[in-house]
Amino acid sequence: MLKKHNIFLIGPMGAGKSTIGRQLANQLNMKFFDSDQAIETRTGANISWVFDVEGEIRFRDREEKIIDELTKKQGIILATGGGSIKSSITRNNLATRGLVIYLETTIEKQLIRTQHDKRRPLLRSSSMSGNIRELLEILSKERNPLYEEIADIKISTDEQNIRTVVGKIISFRNQNAI
Repeated sequence: MLKKHNIFLIGPMGAGKSTIGRQLANQLNMKFFDSDQAIETRTGANISWVFDVEGEIRFRDREEKIIDELTKKQGIILATGGGSIKSSITRNNLATRGLVIYLETTIEKQLIRTQHDKRRPLLRSSSMSGNIRELLEILSKERNPLYEEIADIKISTDEQNIRTVVGKIISFRNQNAI
């Protein structure tokens, strides 16, 4: 029997980390965690409110602590927030404590998938000024190299259905099982 191995999903907002993570956990009979949901549970408030009240720096500190705690668990699937990899501590914890899957998507797909999402704090602040595409391009330039730095594998979610992506992750995990 394969040893259970943590799987951490990283990538930009709208890449499908939470949706794919839930399906993956279901297929592998593993526990699923979402770092944003964990923050909401812990604070009793939604991510946007925490982000607005505490600011991005304090939010990222909170996110770093939650991810540190979650990555110490065994046999889990974790969907991380898109900006969580800005922390070198978080990148190290993810890279050393499990299999890191970079779910990649284009800015065009992000725009489509997040257009009605009012819960993402960075999009909410940009939607008021109307430069969501510009913001996503800036985030992409800043974060994509960080995703690449720690990823064990990169999978595009643009033209593949959830089942196909989950199958690729399971196949990669099985080939690389300890």
